Amino acid sequence: MRSWNVSTVVSWVLQFVVAVILLQTLFFKFTGAAESVYIFSTLGAEPWGRIGSGVVELIAAILLLVPATVTVGAALALAVIAGAILSHLTILGIEVQGDGGLLFVLALTVFVASAVILVLRRNEIPVVGMWLSSQAVG
Repeated sequence: MRSWNVSTVVSWVLQFVVAVILLQTLFFKFTGAAESVYIFSTLGAEPWGRIGSGVVELIAAILLLVPATVTVGAALALAVIAGAILSHLTILGIEVQGDGGLLFVLALTVFVASAVILVLRRNEIPVVGMWLSSQAVG
């Protein structure tokens, strides 16, 4: 059983924050809210990009809340949100339809929090964990 130290608590807080951000955007993506349709139309990916990214974000959020799959969820969240950040920086702009940059800030929050989760739980990442174990033995 995993001990509850500071890094574990910080990781769980960040996991919850990322999951909540990802889950709250799903309503807008899955209902075809005007802002979501605008974003994905601008990117040339409406409706499949909107729906597909929503499905990936839903999977990432669920994985982040299951202890055995936290690192997979964090890596998936990091990957999907990197695409969102790149879209903001190259096509959409920081501010989208007068949101004051809120979506961009939320994307940055998910990116940084997911990266921190991966650092805190690096020994749980399968390949890294095996490498760390081999270094301890050798």
